[in-house]
Amino acid sequence: MKRIWSQCLKELAQFRRDRLTVALAFLLPLISLLILSFAIRLEVKNIPLVVQDLDNTPLSHSYIERIFATNQFTATQWPGGDPAIHALDHGFAKAVVTIPPDFSRQIQSGRGSDIQVLIDGTDTNNARVIQNSIHATTTFFLASAGLETTSNPLKPRLRLWFNPGRKESLYIVPGVFGFLLWVFPGILAAMAMVREKEKGNIVQVYASSMTATELLIGKGFAYLLVGLGEALVLMLIGSFIFQLGFAGDPLPLLIGTPLYIGTSVMFGLLIGSRAKDLIATIQAISLIGFMTALLLSGFIYPVKNIPFPLVHLADIVPARYFIQISRDAFVRGTGWLGIWFSMVMLAVLGLLFFLIANRALHKMQLPD
Repeated sequence: MKRIWSQCLKELAQFRRDRLTVALAFLLPLISLLILSFAIRLEVKNIPLVVQDLDNTPLSHSYIERIFATNQFTATQWPGGDPAIHALDHGFAKAVVTIPPDFSRQIQSGRGSDIQVLIDGTDTNNARVIQNSIHATTTFFLASAGLETTSNPLKPRLRLWFNPGRKESLYIVPGVFGFLLWVFPGILAAMAMVREKEKGNIVQVYASSMTATELLIGKGFAYLLVGLGEALVLMLIGSFIFQLGFAGDPLPLLIGTPLYIGTSVMFGLLIGSRAKDLIATIQAISLIGFMTALLLSGFIYPVKNIPFPLVHLADIVPARYFIQISRDAFVRGTGWLGIWFSMVMLAVLGLLFFLIANRALHKMQLPD
């Protein structure tokens, strides 16, 4: 135990003396938090829309006002004249709505009217949003104006739970916590391990009475403390800027955070024990750690939308489970009942990374 504590103190002393590493540990995660939290937006807004009103009546004007009242579209004037379809061809707008000359007369006579909506399908997500928004707006306009020709006996009453204001920050920022706390503690631990190998200091450790297990635990505990400092800074500043608060019992997050950071550190030590130099370490962390945490964790896209067989690879991505814990703590508040499995998976993956790294170091260690 004394050797483990001495190794931990040595690592913390080396970390404190290296200002570049300290900046990497605290300044870069903070900058990344602000960039990712403000830049990532899943709700599509300010879609340029050209409306060609050939009817020019109060009813058509009311319909146009209803479209822009959704706050999803930005009114755009096509300077090229007729036909307005050229606004779509030249990328001037993402959609063109054309109201026919007999729009009001046809509707008021009960015969109905066709409205032409042309949508740029280059971005499939935008196209789907535009299509659904125009359809819903048209339905609501007819109902509010009393122009529906048939009565609908089924009228759903919808209510949003957990995030009734549809604040995207409640979804994005807890995910950013999980993403950053996976990347930065892991890369710090990996860099510390590979530097020992590059400078030859690892040979002195192997020649001493310290075992590979003690080396890993000592280094791991040191960077666990650094990672907890990162987590404290990120969560305090992120919660203050984006007005996050606990939705339920905070205990699962308080326990899951050190467990998750420990898993990240062990992953970094595993990469550092396998890599030969610093460049290879950073590349491995970027490819294996960064990409999986970004794309296979549910940070931006739901895991169930990931195609086979990558969806099964997501089962061994620790960031996936901590993001569930973080979002539950700040948004849902279901507590232990909803996230106990995520806790178990973090513990299992952390232990797995430790055993693999310990085996790799044990093979390299000089015999007594």
